[in-house]
Amino acid sequence: MSTTPTNPDEGNLTQGQDQENPTMTQILQLLHLQTAALHQQPQAPRVGSFKDFQSLHPPEFLGTIDPIKSKSWIKEIEKSFSLAEVCENKKTESASFYLKDEANLWWESTKTLEKDGVITWKRFTELFLEKYLPQYLQDQLEVMFIELKQEGMTVVEYEAKFSELARFVPEYVDMERKKAKQFQQGLKA
Repeated sequence: MSTTPTNPDEGNLTQGQDQENPTMTQILQLLHLQTAALHQQPQAPRVGSFKDFQSLHPPEFLGTIDPIKSKSWIKEIEKSFSLAEVCENKKTESASFYLKDEANLWWESTKTLEKDGVITWKRFTELFLEKYLPQYLQDQLEVMFIELKQEGMTVVEYEAKFSELARFVPEYVDMERKKAKQFQQGLKA
């Protein structure tokens, strides 16, 4: 019995496939080249739309002078910006859509007082915090943080209060050593 193929295309399966279908090899080579080119060309950053931002259901802000709610609203809005990839020049407009009631009235009057037509997100947060987390409140929160003691709280309750206040005084907790020292000072002896 002869092992030599009678059909020349049966000899080497890979070669036979290439000979039968040379376009498959060309397609694979082209795909390889395109993939390599994609990795070499910098991709333009994706720009999220207001609809992307809205789909994350960012919280509304009604205009309370509760420093925790005010600071939390800014943080939640910024997380939504990041996830939705909102471009810098659309942040203020997107966030201001979620100002309701008193907060919306404040914003409408505040933006008319600004000299520049465009209010950046940085400027918006400055104005917002001046209104809803004024310096005297920040000072009070700093004192509360420094004087925080466990006293009648459980360790879990104390840790929750410590973390809540720590958001307002990052200079006291910007290093683990400082944070741990401050935490330990407030624990029961």
